[in-house]
Amino acid sequence: MHERSSGAGLAAILRADLNRYSPGEKLPSSRALVERHRVSPVTVSRALAELVAEGLVVTRPGAGAFRAAPRTGPPRPVDTSWQEIALSAEPAGDQVPRSVDASGVLATLAAPAPGVIELNGGYLHPTLQPERALAAALARAGRRPGAWGRPPVEGVPELRAWFAREIGGPGGTLAASDVLVTAGGQSALTAALRALAPPGAPVLVESPTYPGMLAAARASGLRPVPVPMDADGVRTDLLADAFRASGARLFICQPLFQNPTGTLLAGERRREVLRVARAAGAFVLEDDFARRLVHDDTPALPPTLSADDPDGTVVHVCSLTKAASPSLRVGALAARGPVLDRLRAIQVVDGFFVSKPLQETALELVGSPAWIRHLRLIARELTDRREAMVAALHQWLPAFTASGPGAVPGRAAGGALYVPQGGFHLWLRLPDGTDEAALTGAALHAGVAVAAGRPYFPAEPPAPHLRLSFASAAGTAELVEGVRRLRTACDELRIAAG
Repeated sequence: MHERSSGAGLAAILRADLNRYSPGEKLPSSRALVERHRVSPVTVSRALAELVAEGLVVTRPGAGAFRAAPRTGPPRPVDTSWQEIALSAEPAGDQVPRSVDASGVLATLAAPAPGVIELNGGYLHPTLQPERALAAALARAGRRPGAWGRPPVEGVPELRAWFAREIGGPGGTLAASDVLVTAGGQSALTAALRALAPPGAPVLVESPTYPGMLAAARASGLRPVPVPMDADGVRTDLLADAFRASGARLFICQPLFQNPTGTLLAGERRREVLRVARAAGAFVLEDDFARRLVHDDTPALPPTLSADDPDGTVVHVCSLTKAASPSLRVGALAARGPVLDRLRAIQVVDGFFVSKPLQETALELVGSPAWIRHLRLIARELTDRREAMVAALHQWLPAFTASGPGAVPGRAAGGALYVPQGGFHLWLRLPDGTDEAALTGAALHAGVAVAAGRPYFPAEPPAPHLRLSFASAAGTAELVEGVRRLRTACDELRIAAG
């Protein structure tokens, strides 16, 4: 049994035994509890900590654990109704509500119930994460001289230099001094949005796009303006129109394996995005989240937009989280010019700096041979999983993979289903009139969690969609079973799936 689960079990036993003790009476020593219940000292420590957190037990250093005095009187009723006014009242000059809708983000963060197949996750399944390499890197990092000291606010110099080489490419277009280490990609996106646009300003975004970015933009008082996409990425002709119509000074994009469509920004459009943004006097915020999630059959990757930008138009965001572990929250912001000073100032105000042991762990990981082996492993695994899910969709949901109105053409499997060469999700167009909420609910009832498409659109969606992740399930067999369960949900709602 794991220490965590055995600790909870011992806590339940001790909780039931507390009535045997008077308030203030000492409980058996930790050694006695170890011997009596035949558990480890760590399990005892976890159990007592749980009871302390519940207010049932108090501990006194050197004396032991004691039953806590009972609470006196009924708890005072809590009235938080005043907060509705405080959170909703906006100053006259603030035209954009700053309420936060995190539902699209939480859908990818919440752990599914036991027995539910996870096709809506945003991270690699634990069996795909380099846990041994991370543990070894953490152990080495903890022994580094000064590892627990205060780091520079910009980040550990060696890690900044590594990110600069990764972002700038072989040409070395970035210096370590152009990079700030951040607490993951989401933190970097949030800081960049605050630095690049004032509250109330319009910002151009791909449509559809990552819900976490939309939530962060709206929480900062910004107004996302959608720019449609096709199989070659954002429509640059419409991007120029959107800059003129909105007066925006920021465009946010994911040129590589875009979330959720999986598309790759075509070569000519890469150049056009930079040209259009420069003409508008605007920044481009490049979210390069999937560069380390390539598949086996992926051709040579294009460089970052930042590597092709000598004028400081691009602010680049990336992280190690997606390719390693949800808890390795280490990322980077790269920029040139005065905007870097603003980014640094916002990061210092928000969180001072990123934990130095975590930075040192990241540096140990990416500098080890295990990192290269891990990237090769997930390239093979993601390819196998993608092909298994595509085959399962053809078998169980053939109508969803056929051509239809609003389909995204390109490297397709049967028409509407675009098959990406990187990342870990498929973007599935549903038949017109499909109720996404009803389908995701029926799917969950059938034992599979999927992500509705609505949160990915900054405005009214042109059609119903689902995003299906092939990285968060346990393996290819579970992916196939998940698609079969999705077909069961469609049959229940009488959605014509094939």
